Amino acid sequence: MGKILKVSNVNDYGSYLGCTSRHPLVCVIDYAEVSPIRHSLNNYSVYGLFLRDDADVDLDYGCGKYDYNKGTLLCVAPGQIGGKEDNGERVAITGWALLFHPDLLHGFPLERHIKEYSFFDYRVNEALHMTDEEHDIFVLLMRQIREELGKKQDELQNAILVNYIELVLNFCQRFYNRQFVTRKVENSDILVRFDRLLRDYFEDELQLTLGLPTVQYCADKLCMSPNYFGDVIKKTTGGSASSHIRRFVTQLAKNMLAAGENVSQVSDHLGFEYSQHFSRMFKKQEGITPSEYCQRLRT
Repeated sequence: MGKILKVSNVNDYGSYLGCTSRHPLVCVIDYAEVSPIRHSLNNYSVYGLFLRDDADVDLDYGCGKYDYNKGTLLCVAPGQIGGKEDNGERVAITGWALLFHPDLLHGFPLERHIKEYSFFDYRVNEALHMTDEEHDIFVLLMRQIREELGKKQDELQNAILVNYIELVLNFCQRFYNRQFVTRKVENSDILVRFDRLLRDYFEDELQLTLGLPTVQYCADKLCMSPNYFGDVIKKTTGGSASSHIRRFVTQLAKNMLAAGENVSQVSDHLGFEYSQHFSRMFKKQEGITPSEYCQRLRT
């Protein structure tokens, strides 16, 4: 991998694009004003939201690539690498970027719950495709934040900026929720593939060497980030991906118990290290122990 731009603070990226700094912890960039730009592969120590309106551009992100469409939003968090390596060419792009440093959030409630915005950990091919209305809302908020950044700093400015950022994130969450709903057919297909993956896992007896299937394992096999996968399953079923796995395993256990296997055999067969762990999971799911379930079958 070639040269990586270290974005330790928001103005590292702004300076690279020739954008003047207005605040040490927040930066809003209108790409139309700095275009054409050179690409950069960035190592982020800040949060970033990037709205791209221009023609398709291949971007690297983690292990994947993504073709940007008009009105596509990508969110990154500290510790992530994203962008496209500088190849010397200058490209004309339009769109907006909002970067903010974690230090801005110190002392504000958002510092505690920013991790709840799971889209910061989505892969690039899970980016948000915005409707025209969503796009306009996002751009309006970028303009308002930039207007605030142009004002003289006072003791309330950071609180106002954090409130704006939280508003942006809440709108982004709403937009993602909409995307999950409008992709119901695609999401139900993911659920079918999830169930097929679980069936194959136990039919191939992978549980005997790997133990119970994890959300991470399933997400990897379905080519999704764990967060995006979890959000799709939650929107589709109303429950978490891990609870879906537990329900699937419990149903397998009930089938085995009904076929005459004892609790210890079922526990071993399903890949539990200890039978008490199996019994605990079963009781949590069914409200009774496996032994009580067997007694009910006999009566």
